[in-house]
Amino acid sequence: MTASQVDQDLPLWSPTDPSSSQTTLFRNHINSTYQLSLSTYEDLWVWSCSHRADFWSSLWDWEHIIGSKVSSSSSSLVVDETATPSDNPIWFPSASLNWAENQLRHHLTRPDDIAIIQTSEPCATSNWFPETKRITQSQLYSLVGKTQRSLRRGGVGKGDRVAFWGGNCLEAVVVLLASNSIGAIFSSAAADFGVDGVIERLEQIKPKVLLVTNGVVYGGTARPLLPLLPTLLSSLSAPPEEVVVISHLPDELAPLPPAMKDKTSGWGEWLDKEEGEVEFLRMGFNEPIWILFSSGTTGRPKAIVHRQGGMLLDSLREHHLAGDIGPKDVYFYYTTPGWMMFQYLVSGLATGATVVLYEGSPLKPPSFLWSLIDELGITVFGTSAKWIEQISKHYPEVGEKHDLKTLRQILSTGSPLPLHLFDFVYEKVKKDVLLGSVTGGTDICSVFAGRNTSLPVYRGEIQSRMLGFALNTDTGPGHPGELICTEAFPIEPLGFWPLPGHGFPDGEVEVAQKRFKESYFKDDKGTWCELVPLLASSKEYQLTSDVLADHGDYVQITPSRSGNAGGILMLGRSDGVLNPGGIRFGPTDIYSVLENQDFATLGIEETLVVGLMVDEGADEKVVLFIKMKDGKTLDEGLIKKIKTSIRLARSARHVPGKIIQVSDIPVTLTGKRVEVPIRKVINGAPVESINPATLRNPDCLAEYAKLGETMRKEEGGV
Repeated sequence: MTASQVDQDLPLWSPTDPSSSQTTLFRNHINSTYQLSLSTYEDLWVWSCSHRADFWSSLWDWEHIIGSKVSSSSSSLVVDETATPSDNPIWFPSASLNWAENQLRHHLTRPDDIAIIQTSEPCATSNWFPETKRITQSQLYSLVGKTQRSLRRGGVGKGDRVAFWGGNCLEAVVVLLASNSIGAIFSSAAADFGVDGVIERLEQIKPKVLLVTNGVVYGGTARPLLPLLPTLLSSLSAPPEEVVVISHLPDELAPLPPAMKDKTSGWGEWLDKEEGEVEFLRMGFNEPIWILFSSGTTGRPKAIVHRQGGMLLDSLREHHLAGDIGPKDVYFYYTTPGWMMFQYLVSGLATGATVVLYEGSPLKPPSFLWSLIDELGITVFGTSAKWIEQISKHYPEVGEKHDLKTLRQILSTGSPLPLHLFDFVYEKVKKDVLLGSVTGGTDICSVFAGRNTSLPVYRGEIQSRMLGFALNTDTGPGHPGELICTEAFPIEPLGFWPLPGHGFPDGEVEVAQKRFKESYFKDDKGTWCELVPLLASSKEYQLTSDVLADHGDYVQITPSRSGNAGGILMLGRSDGVLNPGGIRFGPTDIYSVLENQDFATLGIEETLVVGLMVDEGADEKVVLFIKMKDGKTLDEGLIKKIKTSIRLARSARHVPGKIIQVSDIPVTLTGKRVEVPIRKVINGAPVESINPATLRNPDCLAEYAKLGETMRKEEGGV
C-alpha cells in the first residue's frame, strides 16, 4: 500500500502560493467591487451561482474582453436570473464581440511571440520526417486574413457553414479563426471518422466550403483521405460549392485522384496572396460559432450549436481564471479536430499561451509525448485517462527517463481517472504537478468541474465545481447520483442544427428543437441533465434512439475540504449505472479494481462492465467482459482472483455474475468504452441499432449479440 493510499485526507499536491492565483485575485476583486468578505473558494463558488449575472459580467471585465458589453449596474443586461436551463435564456443581449478577434488580440502587443507549434508523427516507412513549425502571433494573424479573404471570395458569409476534415494541423486552426471572423459557422471531423461518419455530419449541416487534408500519419503509417473524396461528395444531397485540399502529407504519399483534379483547389492556390488587415465582424453574444457532433453511437449524431460569447467567456474562465494559463505557457492537448478538445485547445490562444498541435499516435512509442514535453517546454499537458493507464502499464519509468522540469499541470479527461492512476502520476511521473481530472463534454464544449490552481489535489477527486455552475446531484450532496445543473449558464448550446432562420424546412427545425429538449432537461423545474433513459425492455431498445444523449455523469460530491466546496468522485456514466438487487453503483467501482499493473501482468488488457436484465426485467446481473493479451486465457484461477479482489475492495454485491473473455472491447473513435450500446445489444437490441461509423472496432459487435442471445436464454432475460 502506498503512502497516498494510507491517508485519503492528505492532499497529493497543494499550491505553493494560492494567494497569487488568478482565482484568489479575482475573489479579492469581487470582495472590493461588491463590498463582500468571501474568504474561500467555496464562498466564491456559492456567490457565483447565486449572483450569476454579476459573476459573468465581472468575469468579462476581469478578462478584458474585446467588444462592447454595454456597461450598466443593471444585471438585466446580462441575463434573466429567474430563467431555468430549459428556458435557455439569452445572455448579454446588448453585447457585441467577435471570438476570433479575442483569440488573435496578442498580435498587437506581442507580435513575435510563438502562437502555435505544429508537430507531426514521422512516417519512417516512407522516409517522411516532418519539421516542427513555429508560427508567430503576427504570422497567424496574416494567415487568418488571407483565409478570410479567400472564404469571402467564395461567397461565404454570416451563417454559412465551413467544414474541415483531416488532421490536427495549423490550417484547421486558421480556418476556424477565419470562419468566425466573418460570422460563418465552423464544423470539423477527424481523419479517423471514415467516410460514413463524415457523410452523416456534412449531410446535416450542408457546408458551403469543405477543406480537407490529403492525409495523416498514425502509428508510423500514412493514411490518405483523398481516395474517399469521390464517395463523400457523391453521397451528399448538397455537396460543398468549393473543396480545398491541404497537403499535410507529401503528394507522393497521398496523391489526388485524377477524377478530383477539376473539382478541388489546392490550399496554396486557393489562399489569398495579398497581405492585409483582418476584418472582424462583431456580432451578438448568442450568435452561433461552431457545430459539434455527439458520438452518435446509438443514433444519428446530434449537431450541437454553440454560442460564440459563451465559448469565449467560459474558456477564459477555465484556462486563465481556474488554470492560470498565460503568455509564458506552452499548452498541449492530445486531440483531433473531431473532438471538442480541439476547440478547447485552440481557445487557449486568448490567454497568450503557445498552443501545440500534434498529429499522430500518442503511444508509438509511448515515450514520444513525454519527450515532446521536454523538447517544446510544455507547461500544461492534456491527455485522456486511458492514455495515462496505458503509460502506467507499458512505460512506467516516466520520471526516471524524462526531465519534465517545465511541466506544471497534467489534465485528464475522456473518462474517470482511477485512484491508482493518481498514485502513478505522483509516484512515477512527477510529484510537483497539478493533476487535474475534469468532467464536461461535447454538449457544453467545456467542463463543469475540473482543476483549479488555488486548491489542493485529493486522491481520486476532481478538484472543484467550476465557478458560475450550480452543480449538484439529483440525490443531494454526499450521495451518489446524477450530475445536474439547476441554474441557467452561458455555455448551454443554442440548440441542435438546424436553427431557425438558416433556410432549412420548418419541419427539420421543429424536430431539432424537440430533440434538444428531450436530450437535456430533467424535470418540470427545467434542470439541465444529459438524459439517457434506462430502457426497461427489448421492445423499447428497438425504438428510435434519436433522443438518447451521449452520457450523464454518475458522481458523488465529497464534503468540503480546504474550502473547495466539495470535490467530485466520478462513479461512471449514469447510462451505464449498474443496479443488481437494487444496489446502484457505477462501473468505475469495478474498473478501478482491475485496471492496474498486477492484473495487466496476468494478461488482462481491457475490460467492460454492463448489466444484463434478468427475471423478466425485474432485476439485473452484472456482466464483466475481458479482453486478454495475445496468448493469454481467462482461466478459472484468474476468474477466482478477479472475484475475490472485487469482493475485498468493494462488496459481495459488486462481484459480477458473469465474467466472459471476448476478442475485443468496443470503443468510440476517441477511445471511450461504450457501455450503453453493449448493454442494449446483450439485452436484445439489434446490432443495426448501433451506428458503426462511430466505433473504432464495430466488427466485434456481432460477438456481443451472440453472447447476449445465449445469456438471455440461460438467465431468463427479457
